[in-house]
Amino acid sequence: PIQCEYYALEGLSQLLGSVERVRAGPNPKLNVLGVVLTMVDRRNRLSEAVSKDVRAVMGTQVFDTTIPRNVRLSEAPSHGLPALLYDIKCPGSLAYMALARELLARQTPPDARRAA
Repeated sequence: PIQCEYYALEGLSQLLGSVERVRAGPNPKLNVLGVVLTMVDRRNRLSEAVSKDVRAVMGTQVFDTTIPRNVRLSEAPSHGLPALLYDIKCPGSLAYMALARELLARQTPPDARRAA
């Protein structure tokens, strides 16, 4: 996950450097399955700029699904509940369910998808 904020871009750069160091040493098979953009606010130009930059660097590794900035998601932990139990119909919960479907689709071999 990467928040659509400026400093998150710096963190992504550092994370990718760490992944490369691990690949060069103890785990050459290490892979990044994907990147999900979180706390996306479509009204905010910074969110759009960060999204564009991440997609330019990471390409198809960025999930199509994004997680919007959502008050109900923020409230859920204070009630001791996961977002889906707190409000399953809020935009954030719906986005997380869409992300789960997308993640599962990436994990399913293409031959198995055609057979289903």
